[in-house]
Amino acid sequence: MKIIKILSQHRRDFYADMECEHCGYIEKNVSGYDDSYFHQHVIPDMECKKCHKKASEDYMPLSPKYNDFQQL
Repeated sequence: MKIIKILSQHRRDFYADMECEHCGYIEKNVSGYDDSYFHQHVIPDMECKKCHKKASEDYMPLSPKYNDFQQL
């Protein structure tokens, strides 16, 4: 799964629409946390509800909006 659009964000919590790279299924309003761990480990490990596949090896994570050490 990959983020196609962040719908809202408050501090580090966000809601986004996610798309499967394999089948194109779009899951709407998925909650997430904007830090490097979430972008590098949690998102690539998300399984598509339609085809049940995870991100491929060449997945490129987004960078968080704020650095991990910043307090918000």
